[in-house]
Amino acid sequence: MAGTTYLANPALVEINSVDLTDLCSSATYTYQKEALENTAFGQTARTFVAGLENNEITFTFFLAYATGDVYATLQPLVGTTTTIKIKPSTGNESATNPIQILTGAYLAALPVFNGSVGELSTVDVTFQGGTWSADTTNP
Repeated sequence: MAGTTYLANPALVEINSVDLTDLCSSATYTYQKEALENTAFGQTARTFVAGLENNEITFTFFLAYATGDVYATLQPLVGTTTTIKIKPSTGNESATNPIQILTGAYLAALPVFNGSVGELSTVDVTFQGGTWSADTTNP
């Protein structure tokens, strides 16, 4: 069985037009559509149809407070929506390296401090909702 794999090392993590790639250590992007049950009388198994998109993306960031860094970028976004872009690897956008775009993603909360002695401070940040698309065109 043929397949293609890649080493997880995103070439772009952009939030609200700010590149935070060098401060991000993890990203999980879940694209989903809610399952709406449409089972009718007489059927012997439940059936479903696609409902609304219910997207979610969670990042682990190294916490930094300078202008253009994590805190300064994300703090004004709490309670608002924004656009997020992630590109899986370096190189031009293509069908095998699409930029994943989440438009209208909502940020409900921002951890402002998380620290332990002798460790780098990281925070997990989750965006919810929004509309997913993929850009496969070379700029």
